[in-house]
Amino acid sequence: MHLAHSPGAPVQERIAFERFLETDVRVGTILSAEAFPEARKPSYRLVVDFGTGIGTRKSCAQIAANYTLAELPGRQVAAMVNFPPRQIGPAMSEVLVLGFADAAGEVVLFAPDAPVPNGSRLF
Repeated sequence: MHLAHSPGAPVQERIAFERFLETDVRVGTILSAEAFPEARKPSYRLVVDFGTGIGTRKSCAQIAANYTLAELPGRQVAAMVNFPPRQIGPAMSEVLVLGFADAAGEVVLFAPDAPVPNGSRLF
C-alpha cells in the first residue's frame, strides 16, 4: 500500500479554495464493467454515464478486490472528470473513479449515500 493512501498518512499541504474549485468531481452511473487482465493490479474497465453535458466516459479502476463485475452496473460512483486521459496498458482511462483504502489497502468506491442525478458536481 502506498503511504499517501494509508489512513495514517499526513495531511497534504493546504491549498487555496480557488484551487479546489478547479477540480471537477461528478457522480455517474456505471453502465458496464469488464475484466482488465492486462493491468498490473487486479482491475476492471468501466463505462460510466455522467449524463447530459459530459456523456459516457471510460475508466480503469483497481477495485477487483472488493467488487464483482456483476454488482457494478447500475451503481453510482464519484469521479474526477477533468483530468487528461491516461493510457493504462492497452486501455485509455478518461476519468479517475474515486475511492478510499480499506484496512487491507484495497479500494472502496466513493459514492453518494442516496441517488443523485448523473453529472451532479461535488461542492
